[in-house]
Amino acid sequence: MIGGKSRAGLMGAVLLMAFLSACSGRDSVDRTQSLEAFSPEQIYQRGEYELERENNENAAYYFSEIERLYPYSTWAKRALIMQAYAYHEDRDYPNSRAAAQRYIDFYPVDEDAAYAQYLLALSYYDQIDEVGRDQGLTFQALQALRTVIETYPDSEYATTAILKFDLAFDHLAGKEMEIGRYYLRRDHFTAAINRFRVVVEDFQTTSHTAEALFRLIEAYLSLGLLDEAQTAGAILGYNYQSSEWYDDGYKLLTSQGLKMRDRGDNWLSNIYRQSIKGNWL
Repeated sequence: MIGGKSRAGLMGAVLLMAFLSACSGRDSVDRTQSLEAFSPEQIYQRGEYELERENNENAAYYFSEIERLYPYSTWAKRALIMQAYAYHEDRDYPNSRAAAQRYIDFYPVDEDAAYAQYLLALSYYDQIDEVGRDQGLTFQALQALRTVIETYPDSEYATTAILKFDLAFDHLAGKEMEIGRYYLRRDHFTAAINRFRVVVEDFQTTSHTAEALFRLIEAYLSLGLLDEAQTAGAILGYNYQSSEWYDDGYKLLTSQGLKMRDRGDNWLSNIYRQSIKGNWL
C-alpha cells in the first residue's frame, strides 16, 4: 500500500506532468484555466517551460499568476524577477519595467535587485533605435544605467551598464549631428551651428566631436565668420590631429588662405584656451 505522503507526491507529479504537457501544441494560454490547484513551484516550472519554448508572453503570464495567487511566498519573489525577464524577452517593455520596479521596491537589498535595475534600464535602452528623433527614452536609459553603476558598482552588471551608458551618450550626440547635417545641407547655417555646438560643449567625450568641429568650420565659412572657422580648426588640430576630419578641415581652411589658429573672442576661443590649459575634458 502506498503511504499518504507517497500518494500525495505521486499525485502531485502526475498533476505537474499533465500541467506541463497542457497546451504543448499551442502557442496561446487558456487564461480561464484555474491555477489554484497547483503549487507555486509547479506554476513556476510551467513558466520556465514556456521560456524554454520561447513562448515569452505565456511565461510572463504564469510568473505573474504566482505573484497573484501566492504573493507572500518565496516563489513570488523568484517569479517577479522572472516575470520582468519574460516580458523583456517578449519586448513588452512597459510591463517588464513595471515588474522590475516592483522587485526593486519590494526587495531593494536582495541579490537580484541589481539585475532588476539592469532590466529596467534595458527596457529603455533597447528602444533607443526605435524612437526616431524623440530622445526621451535615451535620457531615461542613461538615468537608469547610471543608477546601476552608482548603486550596484560591485555587481556583475555594472561593467555592461557603463558600456551601454557610453553608447547611449554617443547616440544622443549622433542625433544632434544628424539634425545638424540636415540643416547644413539646406543652408540653415545658424541652426546647424547650434546643433554642432551642443556636441562640442556637452558631448566632447563622444566619437562625434571631431566631425562637429569640421562641420562648424564649414558652417562658419559659409557665413563668412572667419575667426570662428579658424578657431574651430585650431581645436580640431589640437585634439584630433590623427582623425580624418582634421585632414578635411585643414584642406578646407588652407584652400581659402586661412590657418588653424585661435582668432577673436568667441565661445570657441574659450574652449581652445581651456584645451591649451589641459581642461578640455
